[in-house]
Amino acid sequence: MKKYRQEQYWGRFADSYDRNGAYVVGKTILHEIANNLMQERSLGNAIEFGCGTGYFTKTIAENAKHIIATDLSDEMLEVARKQLRKFKNITIKKMDCANTSLNSESFDGVIMLNLIHVIEDPLRCLQESYRILKDRGVLIIVDFTAYQLSFIKKMKLILKYLITWGLPPHHHQGNMSTNELVCLAESAGFEMNKVKLLKDGSNAIYLRCEKK
Repeated sequence: MKKYRQEQYWGRFADSYDRNGAYVVGKTILHEIANNLMQERSLGNAIEFGCGTGYFTKTIAENAKHIIATDLSDEMLEVARKQLRKFKNITIKKMDCANTSLNSESFDGVIMLNLIHVIEDPLRCLQESYRILKDRGVLIIVDFTAYQLSFIKKMKLILKYLITWGLPPHHHQGNMSTNELVCLAESAGFEMNKVKLLKDGSNAIYLRCEKK
């Protein structure tokens, strides 16, 4: 039931999600995230959890042999299919990131963009990612956060969010720090490779780690 409510919450915004997302966090931080993703090389056979409308999937696909783009929302996936129809190396599937039923050690990379702070059990999702990754497989997490924003910027961000999307789900963690995200990934068994806080209008944590 909780998963269904979460799916409903985001699914109703599918048609306007990209436009509204740019309004809430700003276009500059989206460009900064895309620039960092373009520097990731040889992602091999990868899977993206929480692909939404496929906004960043296009960028990831440039450096991947094949990518499975997944989400819980049928509405989001419908938009993603339209936006990604020209990419021959992308397969779109409905999937729960915490319970995939995929084979263990079957992927070279797992990517999560703007997902960790909105799901109810992020550790379980990370543990599942660890299970399906090959040895030395790469996990890339990008997550928006109000961490280290000034009070005024934080209030503006909250107001924009509320106006655009209303009250978030109760488990929403919009103020996660870099240390908190690192600890979460390490708790799932990952070894840190790179972590930084992107600051360009809004803030986002960019984390890259590997399966030990």
